[in-house]
Amino acid sequence: MQRPNLLRVTLAAILYSHFAHATLYQSISELPTNINFDFIIAGGGTAGAVVANRLSEVSRYQVLLLEAGPSDAGVINSEIPFLQTTLIGGPYDWNYTTTPQEGLNGRSIPYTRGKILGGSSSINFMFYTRGASADYDRWASVTGDSGWSWQNMKKYFLKNERLVPPADGHDTRGQYDPAVHSTTGMTMVSLPNYPQTTLDNRTIQASKQLGGDFKFNLDDNDGSELGLSWNQVTVGNGKRSSSSTSYLSEQYMSRMNLHVVLNTHVTRILPSSSPDRFNPRDPTFKTIEVVTTLRPGSPLLLRASKEIILSAGSIGSTQILLNSGVGDSKELSAVGITPLVDIPSVGKNLSDHPLLQAVWEVNSTETFDSFLQSPELQAAAFVEWQTRKTGPLTSNGANQLAWLRIPDNSSLWKSYPDPSSGRSAPQLELVFSNSGGLSGLPGAHITIGVALPSVLSRGSITLRSNNPLDAPLINPNLIGHPYDAQAMLAGLRSAQRFLSAPAFADYVLSHVYPFTQETIDSDETVLETMGNFIQTSWHPVGTLAMSRKGADHGVVDPDLRVKGLKGVRVVDASIMPYIPAAHTQAPVYAIAERASDLIKAYWS
Repeated sequence: MQRPNLLRVTLAAILYSHFAHATLYQSISELPTNINFDFIIAGGGTAGAVVANRLSEVSRYQVLLLEAGPSDAGVINSEIPFLQTTLIGGPYDWNYTTTPQEGLNGRSIPYTRGKILGGSSSINFMFYTRGASADYDRWASVTGDSGWSWQNMKKYFLKNERLVPPADGHDTRGQYDPAVHSTTGMTMVSLPNYPQTTLDNRTIQASKQLGGDFKFNLDDNDGSELGLSWNQVTVGNGKRSSSSTSYLSEQYMSRMNLHVVLNTHVTRILPSSSPDRFNPRDPTFKTIEVVTTLRPGSPLLLRASKEIILSAGSIGSTQILLNSGVGDSKELSAVGITPLVDIPSVGKNLSDHPLLQAVWEVNSTETFDSFLQSPELQAAAFVEWQTRKTGPLTSNGANQLAWLRIPDNSSLWKSYPDPSSGRSAPQLELVFSNSGGLSGLPGAHITIGVALPSVLSRGSITLRSNNPLDAPLINPNLIGHPYDAQAMLAGLRSAQRFLSAPAFADYVLSHVYPFTQETIDSDETVLETMGNFIQTSWHPVGTLAMSRKGADHGVVDPDLRVKGLKGVRVVDASIMPYIPAAHTQAPVYAIAERASDLIKAYWS
């Protein structure tokens, strides 16, 4: 959950960077010129690091991973879970901004993506949620490939996950189901690492008192999300666990066939023939164009003998294809790019999870508010983290989640279709946080983040110009469909209903943000003004979506090969045809694990 960057002042001085990986190249100029690469991976983020690791397991493959940002090693604001918000808008962020959003009353908002080894897994909020089983079964249905079904994807979640004890060492029995987890995978996952005792206990009590929609669910990662569960996070031993720390750790970076280059921005992929002699009957793309981000210079070209793999994320991978002349021909021509392969779906179908953070004042002395306002407490917490890797800095701020559905008898369903993947999949998410978050108000507070796991809005990524270094036009179209606005209202009402449980009777005092106690009960007021406060969960997906082989829509086939091209695959969140009811980190890990198997099988 988002919080004010109050720790930036007291802890900014401890942010430092060094390079612990012996085989990292700091720039493309350091890369040896006598290596013939089999695979070149564009983007060293959540997916790209996985693919680089798995392909380099085959010793005969030479694998090159290109990352636009610097190393994450030693970036302490990334290591410390609680400092997640200090990474927003800084040097490890692409610092994108959306186009004005009609559903947000014309606001443009920051659109954070990781520009650092590990990508967004190095700067995100560390939620580990897989989604509903129906999400993956829907992917299997629309692609015609049963390999994307929940039953067949479960092994890839387990291949990625390494469940570890929480930093505080508390007894986790009754907080999760061991049967649906792995302790032998790569990325460390844990239950909440720091207790928020008063809020945690009251939330569990309220779940028991209310039951029904708010029933306790032992583990929301078993494919059946509905109910209230303990939150699982990618934190191990009190530190963030990212794709870099897990898949690019020193034991893997010692492989002689794995090469990682930092500060290198992939701009385009190029056909085997020059664009003016491009033969659409042989659309082979094996060359990648890069520029260094350290200093201005001419683009350099690198060639892959087998495949180029785009893992630059829903924004980056889309922009690379568009800059390469792969996309809607009319739109490309309009910005001065020569179209090579007409795929109108490139950049379309952008989906995201809108988020509204609602704050209530509470009768408590145990919220994070006092901590956020006290340099002395923060300094003591940092010493504890440095020496023992325990304490409040091991927390991501959210210990519990609730996944809900809008009642079947709601009037919404008279006007709108259900965007979720099935009756077992949630339409609403509530995230419980023990502070005032964005409100910045004095006193003690709790925040309930209201998010929409499934939406009817769709946005797009398009080019601003023919300069590949220009940021693209990012339009997530948040709350762009009337259903989404009504669903957000329903989510807010669910949060209020939860707080009406007897467990909160002497605890919750009044609503203070973004509405007032007097206005929050007015549907009209909430609908008119919530666009001033809604943010994004930063879960963009779908811009290079999978579809069936031979389909006249979509961008990649179920094996993730770009339609109409030879030699190019996409492996990241952009390939999701529908957004899952999950924070997208865990689904991307599973996608990358399966993609690695698909690539290995193809070339075996």
